[in-house]
Amino acid sequence: MRADLEIIQQWIKPGHHVLDLGCGDGTLLDFLQRERGASGYGLEINPAYITHCMSRGVSVIEQNLDTQGLANFDDNSFDVVLMTQALQAVRRPDKVLDEMLRLGNEGIVTFPNFAHWRLRWGLALSGRMPESEALPYKWYNTPNIRLCTFQDFEALCRQKSIRITSRKVVDGQHQNSWVARLWPNLLGEIAIYRITKENSQ
Repeated sequence: MRADLEIIQQWIKPGHHVLDLGCGDGTLLDFLQRERGASGYGLEINPAYITHCMSRGVSVIEQNLDTQGLANFDDNSFDVVLMTQALQAVRRPDKVLDEMLRLGNEGIVTFPNFAHWRLRWGLALSGRMPESEALPYKWYNTPNIRLCTFQDFEALCRQKSIRITSRKVVDGQHQNSWVARLWPNLLGEIAIYRITKENSQ
């Protein structure tokens, strides 16, 4: 399993009820069900990924966060709400964070860092939108519409009184390297944040 998913699974307690937003092919939920005794659902819009989830026995709902939201779920329905590598692909990440913490006691979010040194250097040298292993798309076909940096995300959390309980940083190969941890906003390519409401214990 990828290093970022390996970190996330360590934060899920046995028996947790989980909602995975943009669950992809269901790799993480499948693991959590088998190894952690977790239950829950994945939300996904890609038909091929939905088929993969179903073949694994992962409960998946076809639902578009931008157009349908999460109003079909009650407050505090889940122990944890996950969103891995999808926050930057929604129209209103700030509203999604609100919904995650409405539905769950805590949220876990991962996203690529647009302030990584290779992206900064590439933009400075070429004058064109940079690409990396974490952001491999062209400007005209990227699904990522709300790129941000680790500092941007943390500023948003402060603004919204969201408490960051843990932060891990991995490189483009999803390795948990000491270099990325040393200067995360410059050297980290992917962030993994564990968040909760400010007044939560």
